[in-house]
Amino acid sequence: MLVSLTVGKVDAGVTIEFPSILLPPDIASGSIVDINVTRNKNSETVAERSFRELQDSILSCFGAAEPSAPVLRCRNATQTSVVLEWDPIQLATADLISLALYRNGQKAGNIPKPLAMHTTKISGLAVDTEYTFHLVLRTTAGTTASQRVTVRTHKMTDLSGITITTGILPAAVREGLGAAVERIGAKIVDGVRIDTTHFVTTEGRGLQWEKANELNIPIVRPEWVEACERNGRILGVTKFYLDAVRAGPPFEDRPGTAGTVGTTTTTGTTTTVAPPATAPSPPQKDDQTPQNAPSPNSNQAPEPSSENGAGQKEEGGTESDSSSDDGEEIQEEQKARSGGQDEQKMLADERDEKRLVERPKPTVEDEADDDTEEEKAAGQDEKDGKPGGDGASFQDVAL
Repeated sequence: MLVSLTVGKVDAGVTIEFPSILLPPDIASGSIVDINVTRNKNSETVAERSFRELQDSILSCFGAAEPSAPVLRCRNATQTSVVLEWDPIQLATADLISLALYRNGQKAGNIPKPLAMHTTKISGLAVDTEYTFHLVLRTTAGTTASQRVTVRTHKMTDLSGITITTGILPAAVREGLGAAVERIGAKIVDGVRIDTTHFVTTEGRGLQWEKANELNIPIVRPEWVEACERNGRILGVTKFYLDAVRAGPPFEDRPGTAGTVGTTTTTGTTTTVAPPATAPSPPQKDDQTPQNAPSPNSNQAPEPSSENGAGQKEEGGTESDSSSDDGEEIQEEQKARSGGQDEQKMLADERDEKRLVERPKPTVEDEADDDTEEEKAAGQDEKDGKPGGDGASFQDVAL
């Protein structure tokens, strides 16, 4: 196609811009330039071929494989938890956006680090309840979902979900534990894993013990497995923790505590067992005739013996109050041990004052004997013309 243009002439209806570098060097205003326009088919063929090759390379690199849907399955189930696992995610040439877990059709949350993690544990479920889980994978190539997995949590009597990792155990205890685990239908695995439900050991040390602590796995003694087997159901682990206080035998059955009283007094870190209080002996009635009693045929009046009367009252009063005095002394001794030396001195002074002030109360039998002797002595003094003495006031002064 041939086009003729006049240089420097502007058409009223068309404005043509032409690069001046393409014009001949001797061109001037008013010159007529012929431009020949033709189609370059060879160049078109080369460009088409290059474009097709680029499309084929893009298709082979980014369109040959698509991201695969996750394959979900149940790894373990207990009474209140479920452990799910899935195969590694195949993204092909796409980029990962998110991997979400759905429970009963509702989103439970996103899986952290889905390219590195292939398991997850869902806790806090109800006992003997059915749940449905599935995964949803979102990538730059689209969204895909896994198949739905239905899981039912175990009953309290179903012990097959218990997964135990053992720590440091004696050989005999380890052998017995393995037999008990096999009988209840549970399993023992090597190393602490995400599906480990309990860590059984007798010593709180070791790498596996530290890992169990980090994962908040219950660390129990072997007695927990035996208790579950005896009861035929899963039991709580509070009483079987490794650092829990063990329930020992009754106090009276412990070695070296025969004949001791269960009352103890603790001072700092030392525990003292109080000795048993001896039962008081019953008061013995003195049926013998006093040596100073006057004979019926004797004219000499016997002198009233204040020491004899005081001794009789002291003996009777001491025997009657021996049980109460022993109880008070035991309590005072317990208080004295728990206190300092100052309290011990104060209690000792108070006890001495109390013994000086208090007067032992005589028994009825002793009072009757004292009254008979005083009446006899007073009658004899009246016969001899001697004034009668007041033995009671003398005893008070003496005491």
